[in-house]
Amino acid sequence: MFRAIFAIVIVTSWTVSAFAEPDWNQWRGPQRNGKSTETGLSHDWTVAEPELIWQSKGLGKGYSSIAISDGRIFTLGFLDDKEHLIGLSLENGARLWTVPFGDGDHSNGTPTVDEDRVYAVGLNGDLICADVITGREIWRKSFSEDYGGKMMSGWGYSESPLIDGDHLICTPGAADAVIVALDKHTGETLWKSKAPAEPGPKGKDGAGYSSIVISNACGEKQYIQLTGRGIIGVRASDGELLWHYNTIANDVANIPTPVIWDDFVFCSTGYGTGAALLKIQREGDALSAEEVYFLDANVFQNHHGGMIRVGDHLYAGHKHNQGFPICLELTTGNVVWGGNKRGPGTGSAAIVFADEHLIFRYQNGVVALIEATPTEYKLKGEFAPAFQDGNSWAHPVVYQGKLYLREQDSLMCYDIAETP
Repeated sequence: MFRAIFAIVIVTSWTVSAFAEPDWNQWRGPQRNGKSTETGLSHDWTVAEPELIWQSKGLGKGYSSIAISDGRIFTLGFLDDKEHLIGLSLENGARLWTVPFGDGDHSNGTPTVDEDRVYAVGLNGDLICADVITGREIWRKSFSEDYGGKMMSGWGYSESPLIDGDHLICTPGAADAVIVALDKHTGETLWKSKAPAEPGPKGKDGAGYSSIVISNACGEKQYIQLTGRGIIGVRASDGELLWHYNTIANDVANIPTPVIWDDFVFCSTGYGTGAALLKIQREGDALSAEEVYFLDANVFQNHHGGMIRVGDHLYAGHKHNQGFPICLELTTGNVVWGGNKRGPGTGSAAIVFADEHLIFRYQNGVVALIEATPTEYKLKGEFAPAFQDGNSWAHPVVYQGKLYLREQDSLMCYDIAETP
């Protein structure tokens, strides 16, 4: 249900496909920034709406997005009184296998695929590693039983685990294990990060609803995460806490994944909080997060649905649970356009970037194409999907000229390639 969001322009060790276009093998794509490198997509949906190619059913209840790798799709859903990790055919969405692994009544997270294995976190903190071909369980962990894990509030874990080299990085949210690193092959615990001893007055203890990203700010490889008490950065080699920033935290739900580039971190939360640009600074061996600016909630706040950095600008849905299209200048925090127009849909907006355009998927199901330009707000068309059920919170995915929309029990595949 809650997914938040971030951009990352760094060299990492994430595994990607050898194809010209890398597989969408994890939350928000191969670099976890919501950006596809594909071209040749339609730039005008007013002439012809995207065509539905197929619709798959039997995925159960949940807001999980999808991961794609080597001809297979992976997602989570609540089926037969259990959370399941699900494998589907990329060709037609046919269900290949399911494996029960969690006790939640729906699913929020998105699986992560690495080589011949797929990893996922369930609503109650059940972590599973399974074989991509058969779904056979290889190992599992429990955030609560193994680490004393805790969520800041009661909507359940929403994390998509990060694979970095031979390590799996995730966020149980415990005081002595806010972030942990595991051996991705065996599930053995390699290190545990302690939460800040003096985190600040805002927010609540425990994990937030975000997913971890990698930064090399100030030449120090680090994992950055939005937790219940705000943003933290921990050293990648041993999990040592490097810095934290509390002001962005709220007491209800901290959701959007941070946007990362160079020495900068842009973060935002809803519930009347706002947004901030941080610059990571070094003094000797110590790192700190300097607040460059803070934007009040009436200027910019991203509740959930994500934020995308394109060059010197940031695009997102603004206002708490509203998704008003907006473009910010990142260096100053100035609003370039938008923020005061609802757009064609209602409610929050989950977004993805592809071929110089943004795809907004609104909470009421409406999907809009918006040009990613700071010049002005340019709506290039919209359509209502074939199926909509409740809140359309699952993040859209663009892969090989197709748009994938998870909608509770269904997954829809649309052709968005440019017509010859």
